[in-house]
Amino acid sequence: MLRFRLSTTLLLAATCSLMKAEKATTCGSNWNVQHLSCDDGVISVQTALYGRADNVTCSEGRPPAQLANTNCSQAGTVDVLKKRCDGKRECELNIHVFCTSDPCKRTYKYLETTYTCLPAIHLDACEGSLAQLQCDQGQVIFVYGADYGRRDQTTCIYQRPPKAIQNIYCSRPTGKVADSCNGKNSCTIAASNSVFGDPCVGTYKYLEVAYTCDYPGTSLLP
Repeated sequence: MLRFRLSTTLLLAATCSLMKAEKATTCGSNWNVQHLSCDDGVISVQTALYGRADNVTCSEGRPPAQLANTNCSQAGTVDVLKKRCDGKRECELNIHVFCTSDPCKRTYKYLETTYTCLPAIHLDACEGSLAQLQCDQGQVIFVYGADYGRRDQTTCIYQRPPKAIQNIYCSRPTGKVADSCNGKNSCTIAASNSVFGDPCVGTYKYLEVAYTCDYPGTSLLP
């Protein structure tokens, strides 16, 4: 298992190095929202900075004193972005989540993220059903990311009352799909509260999975 985890980390690094990096910059005014998206594939965050690294970015209308400190960064920013966004097609993050501490007082800060879009197979399984991950013969599964909850009012809504789909701020990232399915040719897992817990009681949920398939003998996978 350890060998598999190390090898898949190397696979992701090699894949990302071949893809064009996207950059998103969001100025640090209260309640500004950063939006990351992939037309094809899923997000893989490479770097993230909350603070200030130059005196040009997000400088319009700001006094020089608020731009002078260009060696300002909040620790753990990239970990927050990865946890929230990796493995998703779209991701929005309100910049106020970083305001719990101030890495450089009186400096006007911004959030700058670089990311790539990894090719992936997308799967949605409605609550109470089974998610079935499948690769071609000889290939094995690698899960980029999985979430259990609800993030829109269009997925898994058939014959559901409005109150059961109105909460779209209900999403719980989970590593259980990767733990169960990585390295297998096929895998079935139940989209249920008994497996993933209930992140929002009364809301009809679904399991979102993004994964890829690869050949163990011709790639970095074991």
